Amino acid sequence: MDTGSSHRHLSRRERQIMDILFRLGRAPATVVQEELPGTPSLSTVRTQLRILEKKGHVRHEEQGLRYVYRPVATRRAARRSALRHLVGTFFDGSAEQAVAALLGGEAKHLTEPELERIAQFVADAKAAQRDLGQPVGAPHGKEPDGNGPGADEGKP
Repeated sequence: MDTGSSHRHLSRRERQIMDILFRLGRAPATVVQEELPGTPSLSTVRTQLRILEKKGHVRHEEQGLRYVYRPVATRRAARRSALRHLVGTFFDGSAEQAVAALLGGEAKHLTEPELERIAQFVADAKAAQRDLGQPVGAPHGKEPDGNGPGADEGKP
């Protein structure tokens, strides 16, 4: 099961529980209950954890008399899935729009080393495109020979 892509099929409370487990790594139901907004009962939290386990999102281990829950997917896989969902939902699938939004409002808060790392990510992406034979800076869908969708963009 691809637990990352099915994250969007979780209820709001289930997503909150998953967020807690990703942040903490692992936790018993009592800790999850303490971290949740509102005041859910412990039996409700345990039921939701069992449902998440049935859906394949969490696993439990017995530690003494209690169960300790942890996410099945790695934090990295969940981050990748959430980012894909965010970019698809709010930026029409455009990484460029997402980066522009992040840098537009937050650029003044970035340190010089952070900006240098971002520049290195861009340089690495350009190198990867060159390795694939795709022209650097070409809009997606533009053919390497200059034909195809977007080939006339920017021309008078």
